[in-house]
Amino acid sequence: GINAEYGALGQGHADAEPYHSDRMLMSRVAVGGLLGVIVAFMDVNNLIIGKSHYLLYHLVSAIQPRMLVTFNEDLKPLPVPVRVGQAVDVVGQAGKPKTITG
Repeated sequence: GINAEYGALGQGHADAEPYHSDRMLMSRVAVGGLLGVIVAFMDVNNLIIGKSHYLLYHLVSAIQPRMLVTFNEDLKPLPVPVRVGQAVDVVGQAGKPKTITG
């Protein structure tokens, strides 16, 4: 996917890719948005730089946030400790005698 660490999408808080759910599912809408922008960039001078710059809005369908914000019942920000990392293996998975750790 397109990961904009220091670009238009912020400092690594969002990325534009069609996959979600640990890359197991692909969104057709996100693929269509990315393909629309790729096709528009084939004629940059007339489309993107010219009068049809709004075609860049098709990227929005593929943007996914990479942050978590929690609120309480009064819609006040609620600090919650969150561990970020790889998914933990499931006990009893065929061929992997690992245990859950962490």
